[in-house]
Amino acid sequence: MRRIDETTPCTADAQRIDVKFQSPGVQISRYKLILRYFIFALLLVVLSACETKPKVGFLMDSLDIERWNKDKALFEQKVDELGGIPLVEVAGSNADKQLEQARKLLEDGVDVLVVVPVDLERAGEIVKLAHQHYVPVISYDRLIKNCNLDYYVSTDNINIGELQANYLTKISPQGNYVLISGPTSDYNAYLLRLGWMNVLQPLIDRGDIQVVVDEFSNYWLPDEAYRILSTYLGANNSVDAIICGNDALASGAIEALKEHNKAGKVLLAGQDADIQAVRNIVAGNQTITIYKPIESLALAAANAAIKIADGEAPSNMDITVNNGKRLVPAILLQASVVNSQNIKMTVIQEGYLGEQDIFD
Repeated sequence: MRRIDETTPCTADAQRIDVKFQSPGVQISRYKLILRYFIFALLLVVLSACETKPKVGFLMDSLDIERWNKDKALFEQKVDELGGIPLVEVAGSNADKQLEQARKLLEDGVDVLVVVPVDLERAGEIVKLAHQHYVPVISYDRLIKNCNLDYYVSTDNINIGELQANYLTKISPQGNYVLISGPTSDYNAYLLRLGWMNVLQPLIDRGDIQVVVDEFSNYWLPDEAYRILSTYLGANNSVDAIICGNDALASGAIEALKEHNKAGKVLLAGQDADIQAVRNIVAGNQTITIYKPIESLALAAANAAIKIADGEAPSNMDITVNNGKRLVPAILLQASVVNSQNIKMTVIQEGYLGEQDIFD
């Protein structure tokens, strides 16, 4: 039998004792190491999630008109809610500046561009530039013409023009009409006028209605309508109805009518449901405005942008619109008339405007 010297531990016993002595520290070190790996992996997941959030560029014309501030806020909110990062640039109605802003956003790595074009033709350069970066483009509210535009999200602007003209002609099927369109750089101005003429032309042909002024403005601003209408009223006194391309133009028309003691005596249609326009309706100086479903419009564009950025086809693009170069997949939402009788049932009920803001 092998003799064991009890005064000197055997090698195996010594190893066991050493391991036993060191094991608590070794276990703590292992826990620390595992914890560090876990934290590092978690950081990688978080950083990766941040990096993969789709970037959505939103190029806007200007914020001079009230409704565009609502579009901006709602679009940013919807993109954020859908998990994207909205990057917004406002061109101040400068087409060259908008092109440079597009270049900047593309260099910043946006996955999709949503564009409210300053100029319907010049914005085609933005589409071309975006495609060079393999980035698709959604035209928002205003159609970009004569280019390989990818998508279009808007309201049915021909229908809006028809709503305006139908309402006024039911009240006044005869008389002198003034038509003040928006700028020719915005295709919506043509579409609205087309809607007007769809309704007015049969009455014109019968001799019931005479169009005494039919002009495009240079900008969507009050001074333009004030200038056009003041020029006409300075030489003539007969006007029964005025149709304007938006509420800003309608407000300029009201100022001209006031100077000639005709405010509240002439039918007047605008569109956009600006708060001042609704106040003008309450005061009796404007007959109607048109309420566009801005929140639905922003949501439709944001949803389409996120789907496209994720490599999916946007939903509800069930119609096409000819932009002069191709048939563009589109979403066209419906608008509604706001008059003195239905203010509470339209813009207030939908949360677009507050009752106190209108009636106080």
